[in-house]
Amino acid sequence: MGRIRTVAVLPTVFTLGNLICGFFAIVVAARVDRPTSTEIPQAGAIAFQHPTRVMKEFDPTDDTHNVMLSGWLIFMAMVFDALDGHVARLARTTSDFGAQLDSLCDLVSFGVAPGFLLVKMCPTFTYSHNQVWIIAASFAACAALRLARFNVEASNDDDHMHFSGLPSPAAAAAIAGFAILFYELRREGNVLQYKAEIDSWVQTILPFFALFVALLMVSRIPYPHVVNQALRGQRSFGHIVALVFTFVVIMMIHGYSVPLLACLFVLSGPAQYLWQRGIERREAQDPIF
Repeated sequence: MGRIRTVAVLPTVFTLGNLICGFFAIVVAARVDRPTSTEIPQAGAIAFQHPTRVMKEFDPTDDTHNVMLSGWLIFMAMVFDALDGHVARLARTTSDFGAQLDSLCDLVSFGVAPGFLLVKMCPTFTYSHNQVWIIAASFAACAALRLARFNVEASNDDDHMHFSGLPSPAAAAAIAGFAILFYELRREGNVLQYKAEIDSWVQTILPFFALFVALLMVSRIPYPHVVNQALRGQRSFGHIVALVFTFVVIMMIHGYSVPLLACLFVLSGPAQYLWQRGIERREAQDPIF
């Protein structure tokens, strides 16, 4: 067995940042107690005008606030995960050690953390159904299988522009995005009509959607590598401007846009796959003259 003598510092720091964000996402979600009723919790207003209150606001007793913070920590882990590979390639320090460490950190941040968060952010479903624990465990198990398969099948010749199966960060984003949506629906001052009914309906559907997402992770349905396709190579000035304005719009209405975009990406794979299969079947049935 060979012994590791050197480790690339900067990429390893980014990879461990991914792990730390996932760990704290679990810690924050663990503050949420088991629901004692189906009543939808309401979030308090967040204000950062006074500097001495900032840390207090990040340690509230409000369950919805904790769920929202846990969701954002998972998204922060995605940022570290997206950067560590690029940093390693720029520094020319890619290694098997980095690849294995990245998968271990991904399992925590994009497998265990979103599964644990799933249990905590659906009080209406969790109060009357214990099956959500099984679904959450299945999500974590599928994430582990997805990451192990990726490590085995990864090749140096791969252009990293497409994935076979839903990538685990995107699957985690699909779950964490709803944590942000729940906070938006429950926060004080939200004037959206039927917000309580939407909240209850989403809580009921979300565990089954999570199971569907878990199955997509271990499927062979192709998905694009969004970061590489958007940022790799030279692009036009208009492309850069479009990316900037898209980011601004997403952040302005992040409570709704983040979960919507995550779900659209998840569903785009099966939709494109079925569309392609339909075209191939139609071409096979057409007579050849």
